[in-house]
Amino acid sequence: MNLGEAEKHLSAVCKRFAKIVPAHEAFPIKFEKSKDPYRALVRSVVYQQLSGKAAATIHGRVLALFPDKDHPDPEDLIETSEETLRSAGLSRQKAAALKDVAQKRIDGIIPPARTLVRLPDEEIIERLTAARGVGRWTVEMYLIFTLGRPDVLPIDDLGVRKGAEKLYKREFTPKTLGEYGKRWAPWRSAAAWHLWRVMDTQTPEQSKI
Repeated sequence: MNLGEAEKHLSAVCKRFAKIVPAHEAFPIKFEKSKDPYRALVRSVVYQQLSGKAAATIHGRVLALFPDKDHPDPEDLIETSEETLRSAGLSRQKAAALKDVAQKRIDGIIPPARTLVRLPDEEIIERLTAARGVGRWTVEMYLIFTLGRPDVLPIDDLGVRKGAEKLYKREFTPKTLGEYGKRWAPWRSAAAWHLWRVMDTQTPEQSKI
């Protein structure tokens, strides 16, 4: 494999990475960055704790509530009754979460993509997790797979943690993985990418957030 910049760095700082990265697909250096965080979070809330097929069906039903648009504006979700949202298959909690995501967009806490891309990682995490039902892991996946941020280590991701344990033959807690992973900077997203592959874990799909 023709090693990318990330793989060369990881191989230089860790002999174990040097052994595994040639067998893996290289960490992508380009992602689609234009996806609106508001739309992405709406989709993420719908998809939480559901299989892909069931989630896609419900997401389609939610969009179908607004037939004149390809996606509801924040004001549309605010004005739609909880009963109507639930008729699409949403739980009461998810309906409330969608309304909160919409309100955070109206309030400017969740900015449009062109504004978001200029913000540092931690500010993006702080802003997006302010919305009900949106956790840090969800935003980290958005940072990696939509914004293409190279130095994000999702320490709460079980696949990443188990991959590190398999690679280094030791146990990690999220905290100890975060500390240990500092040596992989500024390519911690790539480290996560390869740790998922150590476990033969499907990388979280870009479209999930």
